[in-house]
Amino acid sequence: MKFFPASAATQLEFDKVKDLLAAYCQTLLARERAQQLRIHTRRDFIERELRQSHEYRQLVVNAIYFPNDHALNLSKELKLLGIPGAVLSGEEMLSVRKLSESIEKIFRWFDPERRQAYPALLHIIGDTYYEKAIIELIDVVLDEYGQVRDNASPELAQIRMSLYRKRNELRRLFEKIVAKLNKQGYLAEIEESFMNGRKVVAVFAEQKRTVKGILHGESDSRKTAFVEPEETIGLNNEIYDLENDERREVQRLLRELTARLSAYAPLLTGYHRILSDYDFVRAKAKFAADYNGEFPTLTDKAQVQLQQAYHPLLFLYNKRAGKPTIPVSLTLDESKRILVISGPNAGGKTVTMKTIGLLQIMLQSGLLVPVHPSSQFGIFKQLMIHIGDTQSIEFELSTYSSHLLHMKEFMEAANGRTLFFIDELGSGSDPSLGGAFAEVIMQEFVRKHAFGVVTTHYLNLKVMAGKTAGIINGAMAFDEKNLQPLYKLLVGKPGSSYTFSIAERIGLDKELIRRARSLVDEDQYRLDKLLNRTEQDLNEIGKKEKELKKLLHENEKLKAEMEKVMDREKHRQQVEIIREQNRVSEERVAWGKDMERKLKQLIVEWRKEENKNKVIKLMEGVLLKKNEKKVVSKMQQKIDEKYKEVGGEIKVGDKVKLKKNHQVAEVLEWKGKKVVIKLGLLPMQVDPKDLVVVKEKPAPPADPAPGKK
Repeated sequence: MKFFPASAATQLEFDKVKDLLAAYCQTLLARERAQQLRIHTRRDFIERELRQSHEYRQLVVNAIYFPNDHALNLSKELKLLGIPGAVLSGEEMLSVRKLSESIEKIFRWFDPERRQAYPALLHIIGDTYYEKAIIELIDVVLDEYGQVRDNASPELAQIRMSLYRKRNELRRLFEKIVAKLNKQGYLAEIEESFMNGRKVVAVFAEQKRTVKGILHGESDSRKTAFVEPEETIGLNNEIYDLENDERREVQRLLRELTARLSAYAPLLTGYHRILSDYDFVRAKAKFAADYNGEFPTLTDKAQVQLQQAYHPLLFLYNKRAGKPTIPVSLTLDESKRILVISGPNAGGKTVTMKTIGLLQIMLQSGLLVPVHPSSQFGIFKQLMIHIGDTQSIEFELSTYSSHLLHMKEFMEAANGRTLFFIDELGSGSDPSLGGAFAEVIMQEFVRKHAFGVVTTHYLNLKVMAGKTAGIINGAMAFDEKNLQPLYKLLVGKPGSSYTFSIAERIGLDKELIRRARSLVDEDQYRLDKLLNRTEQDLNEIGKKEKELKKLLHENEKLKAEMEKVMDREKHRQQVEIIREQNRVSEERVAWGKDMERKLKQLIVEWRKEENKNKVIKLMEGVLLKKNEKKVVSKMQQKIDEKYKEVGGEIKVGDKVKLKKNHQVAEVLEWKGKKVVIKLGLLPMQVDPKDLVVVKEKPAPPADPAPGKK
């Protein structure tokens, strides 16, 4: 992306965003990449980087582990691998091993399911492969502490075995010498030590001539002398030679290992880049989580469609201060390419302009942006900005001259892929003349199909925006009663500067205000007053609309709760019906069991009783009960007390009784061959065969009061 002037990104505070992003990076390469963040103009690059940040943010939000927790800065070690004859130390070899191990974990993490779920993160390792031979080569030579293994070579194993034996021999001999000298009272408190890599005894200085051996030095106080006993000189020499042999063999093994690993230097360099790439993506995701960054829709054409957008730095500042941040919503497309923002000073015009510009740069650099996900961003190839006083002492330019020079450069370079921002267009000169030039500049930008935002107090620009195709008005909302800016952008109407209102509110002398009004053209004053009144009316409408939305939300909530209550009631009635049906079934089963028991008893009686007629009478009494009292349920008794069965044809409005569960309902309508009845609160369809028409019995006459006949 091209910038006009070169400091445009800095004016939009993009350098602060890069500094904050770099603080989240763990590796040196990732921090360098954050500080040199590229701003792309190709959609595939932008979309890939946005998707990578979005996918990693999903991992962070859902607390899913990703294996890039090692911050490895191995640029020096990897350069040494490419130099013939270079030798890496054991510690440096372990760092190379950890690099390869980290890549192995990443490859293992991408199982088939995650390859489908996180394609953008997978793309980072798409051009490489995991080579297990790197770890195998290192493990043959080094242990987990970075020390060369005893069995790394037969020579080293032999040397270390000899060293082990000689040191044990020296230790036993030295113990005898120390015991002897201690018995003679020659030893100092230290008894033994190492000087120049050789084992020595510490004796009193006056005894240094008495003990035969090599004097290696004295203590600072000159009270203690360090002597190598003559009995141990030969062993010390042998151990010294073996230690040198060990160092040479270890160095040879490390050199050979470095030479073998140098064949994988390009692959390891790629591994290092991959880890830094994942660290950079992680930093972008963590940073985005702090300012609520989202992945909006990206289109190839030039456009800006922001929904609930925030300035990220302002959002972070207000978040720390516990203050709310007012979002911005606007659309710039082919039909409305230039937005003219008016309104009082300190109302948020410049912040709104910077928000749009900074979010566009952040998006094209692959950073998630604090907007609603439904927002749409186009791609621009040029960004122009003119904010603040640009007076130049060096080139002897006045403020207005410098302003016009910038506008000249802007108009010459502008095209359909240009996004520009101009603060106080036309300011610095006579209002009428400056306003005329401002109109011409705006017309030129429209002719070039450029997109942009302009702030102004000029009335003629507000009028021009209202009648020129491609230009729209916007205003920063202002609370006239409390003289406080609301920092909210209202698109579609111009705004008042509230010049006289502010003067009245701060208590300026009314005579001065009257005289100032008399100097202003009457039409201009009435227009400003009309804008003032319109803006306040829109604010009131906005408040009422907000209240209406709140009431509608509450209504939807109540509706949902009512539906839940009705569902519960329907469920309760169905449970009650099933329970009653089960109770009737249980009674039938009990009756059947009782009848079976009685019949078995009758069979026994038949066999035993000689008088068969007696048994037959008992059988008739069991099977043909004519006078037995009918047993009914409590529910049936209540229904019989209140209703009587009348039968006949079922009509709408009739009271009917369900034959199965003895409940009474009202007939609502016929639906085909089914009858719709109202049972409790809910309607239900039943077969007419399961219903019988009932009629409510008249209430019994009340008993006469005491004392009356």
